[in-house]
Amino acid sequence: MIEWQWLAFNDIPGADLYQVLYQRQQVFVLEQQCLYPDIDGYDLAAHHLLGWRTADGKRELVAYLRCLAPGAKYEEMSLGRVLTTQAARGGGIGRQLVEQGIRLAEQLHPGHRFRIGAQARLEQFYGSLGFKAVTAPYDEDGILHIDMVR
Repeated sequence: MIEWQWLAFNDIPGADLYQVLYQRQQVFVLEQQCLYPDIDGYDLAAHHLLGWRTADGKRELVAYLRCLAPGAKYEEMSLGRVLTTQAARGGGIGRQLVEQGIRLAEQLHPGHRFRIGAQARLEQFYGSLGFKAVTAPYDEDGILHIDMVR
């Protein structure tokens, strides 16, 4: 069972924010071996979806994404920094995360489309959630990406 939290940056408790930044570092910098500025200035104005699971009495962050308002990065709203931890993969949490993110973002910014910069290997996954590729693959930090719109 996942406990979902949808929070503005200033509403994220300090210890929870630490877990967010820790897991983003684990997945995007260490696991994917990408040396890039994860703290990019977008977090402050974003809404953040945190997915928590309790195991053996310990609460742990297992899923995360952020939502940027229309005009913040793209003309459309955007979901990004989408992750599930290694320990949580394979059970459908990633799909739940993106579905929750879409639903909550549409409530926050009704009537707006989405644009994401997705890893090209995940095109089929995002396609199953209604996203369509709108660019050819391009290199971003050593990983092929494509822009997709929903």
